[in-house]
Amino acid sequence: MNTKRTNLNASLRRHAFAAAVVMLVFVWMTSAKAQLRSAPRSGPVGSWRVIGTTEAGFQADHDGIVVHGFNDFRRIKFKVTGAPLNLQRLVVTYESGTPERIEVRHNIPEGGESRQIDLPGSGRRRIRRIDFWYDTKGLLKGRAHVTVLGMK
Repeated sequence: MNTKRTNLNASLRRHAFAAAVVMLVFVWMTSAKAQLRSAPRSGPVGSWRVIGTTEAGFQADHDGIVVHGFNDFRRIKFKVTGAPLNLQRLVVTYESGTPERIEVRHNIPEGGESRQIDLPGSGRRRIRRIDFWYDTKGLLKGRAHVTVLGMK
């Protein structure tokens, strides 16, 4: 009887350990996705350039894009494909470390774009990071592909 109980306890410990490893890998992958890096290309003044792209899933409600290279924009906007998205707010962190919280509250339909969001201090403040919070609206439609665009 003790042998059965010992084997059962060892089996339960192995299963618990395996479940913990799977959970840690899942958490690591989710957080790694939220730290996308981008290096926008320069272009003529007044043109829109891709800052970064991410996939908004049902597990997360927040994503961030780290901006390298050409990062002096006066306006940004979001383009959504694949499923609708409810963009709630964003935080733009500038090179100096100063964050700017911007309330957006905009429902973006599948294939649509947000309004143009003006960034104060353009020409003097370089963007280091853009974090945004959202709700996915298309649970049955799939994931929303979100592209962040910037204008010099």
